[in-house]
Amino acid sequence: MTATVIDGKAFAAKVRGQVGEHVAKLKEEHGITPGLAVVLVGEDPASQVYVKSKGKMTVEVGMKSVEHRMDETVSEADLLAMVQKLNDDPTIHGILVQLPLPGHLNSDLVINSIDPAKDVDGFHISNVGLLGTGQKSMVPCTPLGSLMMLRDHHGSLSGLNAVVIGRSNIVGKPMAQLLLGDSCTVTIAHSRTKDLPSVVRQADIVVAAVGRPQTVLGDWIKPGATVIDVGINRIDKPEGGTRLVGDADYESCAAVAGAITPVPGGVGPMTIACLLANTLTACCRSNGLTEPEGLTA
Repeated sequence: MTATVIDGKAFAAKVRGQVGEHVAKLKEEHGITPGLAVVLVGEDPASQVYVKSKGKMTVEVGMKSVEHRMDETVSEADLLAMVQKLNDDPTIHGILVQLPLPGHLNSDLVINSIDPAKDVDGFHISNVGLLGTGQKSMVPCTPLGSLMMLRDHHGSLSGLNAVVIGRSNIVGKPMAQLLLGDSCTVTIAHSRTKDLPSVVRQADIVVAAVGRPQTVLGDWIKPGATVIDVGINRIDKPEGGTRLVGDADYESCAAVAGAITPVPGGVGPMTIACLLANTLTACCRSNGLTEPEGLTA
């Protein structure tokens, strides 16, 4: 068996196209332009690249893009004041404070200072609680993108056994909640799980978010299962240099699975696409307008 490759780049382009159509409609019919503000603290190279990409794609779909760069030594009070300014700005519908923050800043305090209705990362404690109780919330982008791809591939997820490997607040826990919401039977596994391979072998859906390269092996996978690989790890190549790999061993898993996301080009592109979708959703909600279909959980 050779797995179907779930092309995240193509799917993300489709999502961005849908977002762009809705944005154009909002402008034409209501005179509203969704606005996304990103706050970047410090000079982390990876964060700078990511923020630049976000800004470029925000403009491409017709949204307003605002970027605030703050010095690495910024005080917590000044950062909180910036967030409050964006909370109060009616032209900004989505706020994202790029993580990680420098060590002297309390990330939880900063994230929870964002207006929950503008929390397009879905990290605010209010949104976490709403998601956990099955209510309307802002949903973290990476799990939302993973769910979209699963729905597209399977149609209904009802009754499928899903194993989420990883229990982070950013991916593992919200992913499990979303799968429960689609009526999967969900197991959350992690580094302390006894006989992890046997747990994974029961799964129709495996979400690998363990944070370690090529951990999930092909003989862990139930034949025909779908593997969503959330991991992104840089490892050394034997001939020199580095390459990106996921948390699943792609070659061995692809030989057994029914479908699999590659790394790179799988879940990663969906994260920014869903950030744009969340900004659109937040804009529609704040203006009492109908939310776009197919772009929310």
